[in-house]
Amino acid sequence: MKKEWSPSWWGRRLTKSSNWCLRMDGLKLAMTLAGSAHHVNVEEENSYWINAGTFWTDITFHPGQENEVKADGLPNDQGATLIQALNAGLKEKRLRDEAKFLQREHQKIQHWLDHKAGQERKCAKDRRWFTHEQQQEVLAARPNVNVADLRKRLSNSDVAAHLGTITNLVKASLDAFQLDHGAAWTLLNAVHMKRELIVCKELLDRVESKPLTEEQARSVVCFDNRVQVIASAGSGKTSTMVAKAAYAIHRGFVKPERIVMLAFNRQAAEELKERADRAFERLGMANVAVEASTFHALGLRIIGKATKEKPDIPNWATDAAGGVRKLAEIVDQLKDSSPAFRRQWDLFRFVFGRDLPSFGGAEPADVWDSRGKGALITSRGEKVKSLEEVMVANYLFLNGIDYKYETPYAHRTADEDHRQYRPDFYYPDLDLYHEHFALDAEGVPPTHFKDYLQGVHWKRKLHAEKGTELFETTSYGLRSGKDFTRLENELIGRGLVPDLNPDREIPKNGQKPMESIELIGLVRTFMSHAKSNSLRIDALRSRLDAMPRDSFKHRHQMFLDIAAPIMAAWDSALAAENGIDFEDMLNQAAEYLESGRVESTYDLVMADEFQDASRARARLCRALVDRPGRFLFAVGDDWQSINRFAGADVSVMTGFREWFGHGQVFKLEQTFRCPQALCDVSSAFVSQNPGQIPKNVRSMTPAQGPVLQAFQVDHKEKLADAIDQFVLGLAEGMREGSISPGRDGKVSVYILGRYNADKQYVPSNPRRFNQWIEVSFLTIHRSKGSEADYVILPEMLSVLKGRSFPNTRADDPVLALAMPDGDSFPLGEERRLFYVALTRARRMVAMFTVRGRCSTFLRELTDGGGVAITDTDGKSIQEQTCPGCKQGVLLLRTGPYGEFRSCSNYPLCSYKPPKQGEVQRRR
Repeated sequence: MKKEWSPSWWGRRLTKSSNWCLRMDGLKLAMTLAGSAHHVNVEEENSYWINAGTFWTDITFHPGQENEVKADGLPNDQGATLIQALNAGLKEKRLRDEAKFLQREHQKIQHWLDHKAGQERKCAKDRRWFTHEQQQEVLAARPNVNVADLRKRLSNSDVAAHLGTITNLVKASLDAFQLDHGAAWTLLNAVHMKRELIVCKELLDRVESKPLTEEQARSVVCFDNRVQVIASAGSGKTSTMVAKAAYAIHRGFVKPERIVMLAFNRQAAEELKERADRAFERLGMANVAVEASTFHALGLRIIGKATKEKPDIPNWATDAAGGVRKLAEIVDQLKDSSPAFRRQWDLFRFVFGRDLPSFGGAEPADVWDSRGKGALITSRGEKVKSLEEVMVANYLFLNGIDYKYETPYAHRTADEDHRQYRPDFYYPDLDLYHEHFALDAEGVPPTHFKDYLQGVHWKRKLHAEKGTELFETTSYGLRSGKDFTRLENELIGRGLVPDLNPDREIPKNGQKPMESIELIGLVRTFMSHAKSNSLRIDALRSRLDAMPRDSFKHRHQMFLDIAAPIMAAWDSALAAENGIDFEDMLNQAAEYLESGRVESTYDLVMADEFQDASRARARLCRALVDRPGRFLFAVGDDWQSINRFAGADVSVMTGFREWFGHGQVFKLEQTFRCPQALCDVSSAFVSQNPGQIPKNVRSMTPAQGPVLQAFQVDHKEKLADAIDQFVLGLAEGMREGSISPGRDGKVSVYILGRYNADKQYVPSNPRRFNQWIEVSFLTIHRSKGSEADYVILPEMLSVLKGRSFPNTRADDPVLALAMPDGDSFPLGEERRLFYVALTRARRMVAMFTVRGRCSTFLRELTDGGGVAITDTDGKSIQEQTCPGCKQGVLLLRTGPYGEFRSCSNYPLCSYKPPKQGEVQRRR
């Protein structure tokens, strides 16, 4: 509607304004003045000015500009109607703009909602899982709109009125847009899962000899891009993998030739293949086959495809024993060609073989005196107070330096309150005293060392007063390595040249150094992890530099200085044969996949025993499924991760989502093997490590008698006979019918050893029992995946010297340099190894120990009420642990002066409980 305004007669005369006319058509203002027409847009509020005076209103177009035009004389009441009309026009325009904006945003939102719904409908129609990739694609297409702003605009009643019936549609779209889509998709997949379990019940029931459990079936039906199955021991993980392949093929998700099942060794791969073939035949899919391969064989094929030349793998690089032999050869060559390397090698074995506790931390002990006070043994056999003193003494012994430990000072200092002063070390050839002080870089002792600094000052003052020469080392100096250089320079400067000789005879009571074969094994493990993590020497040195200042960095530096030339020589030996090792095989294959040089030919990758995956294996798995529309199905049990020595990294399993970005996680908590009581004890034991993934293991297997027994003999020499009698007892039970037959009519027995040497406990002359009993020996490491009716653990011992279970030297701190997220729980690997041993049994585990040498693991079970230790006749053992070494037990002995009690670990522990009179005197 057009509107017009013009000045009144009085307005023109009094304001002396020309005659003019103002017209408003929509949002256009047109002024005719002095025969000329002028136009402005109402929306451009800076292009016009309306000013109400006392009586008259004036209108200016283009104020302040060269083309300014001004008209006056409009009565104020008409000026008010002009302003009202302008405001009404602007308001209407703004409402229209708001409506158009809301409609545009609504269209974007609704378009996305329609796209989302279409994807969801397609999945439902195709009976497929709405995968993480699909969800991310939908979310990536989600428009970037300000929902809060849109709701605020809709709250304006004028805007809502202008929109009319569309208002409710916009509100509904906003509500749908703001839903928790992740939760909705979880519910969508739950509905899909429920339907598939019904529709595919026949396949899930027939794929194996027994129907799958609900846990197994759910993990099979879930066809997300990344799925992790955390399986309990004996829960049927192989059945689950085979069923997954059958389900994928049956539903047409993946073609058979696009599936690969990966195992850790050839035997396991062959078993997977055989199990899959039998399952397909059972389902009437006899012409279907899927590939089963080891990780390394697949890596080798990928490298060959990428380079058109398949590399060789030297025989010495194919197994652990061959690798250790090759490393021994390399070490010998380096020692022959480099005196510096030989020196570093022997120094590490003699001086740096043991890690140090934190500064001021609790010290270990090698022996204990009659009062239970611990001491450490040097190479020469002295009993010293700290590992730092052991290092100094062993350095001196290795270099042929004559010294005396804590010999009385040359001048008398004893008085009625103090004993004679005995400096730590004395060099008779030089008449030089040597004190080692527990001081940090600032010269401060540990906070709990009361009055220690006073003693330091007294000793320094005494030597100054008496004119005796004193050389000092400190904890900081030893831990940084600086004081060994200072000591060597001091000795040489005084004319005493060190003569490093690792073959110097060690006294009978002296502490043996780290064996070369042990150090070689440590280097091999370190090298496996470093290669698996693609950590070259420069990266390892950077990690060393980043270690905390108070750590024993110098030991790590010493080890790295040894490992670096060995690793370089290993790679050179490979190159000389145009070969690669297993770690190279995995890393190179992953690199070729990641770079696009070769394309993965698999859509479904299934990895078995994933708890023993190295980072290189995990990297290869990730590279195989890195393209859209591919699936990884990883099955394992972190409680059974026991191959750290071969490069396995349990954090790959426990940090699955960090490795692969996302993942559905299922648990197989029902076991078909162990009785519930054995599940409870073994689960509680391994779960002491908070880093293990929690599981609630359930069993339907009925118990047949006690599930755990522990027998103790007086001497280690009696273990073999006790085990022999136990096996014969089982045979007698079979013969008389008190023990029911096993699966093949016999009872199977595993003798599981922590070490190969435990094979000695297999009973001889099997003709005595093999009609009823089948006895086999395996190391615990090789037993994984196997099971028997009865399991015998022959040497559940913790000894101060010799073979122990747990092996306390299994995890050296230097491995942390090559393992970014290694398991830091004390004896974590050994704890999992014991769990594996316990869960091989279908009926019962029998553990055998020796008086005073009971394994700390077995003691933990007894303390928790899991088992009671008896003698071989079943009589309960009642013993008191030695308060001194806390490992042996107190035994009643007879001496020249009658009966007395002392530690079973004598002579390493000389503790004797004080008699009543002695207790009073000590007080």
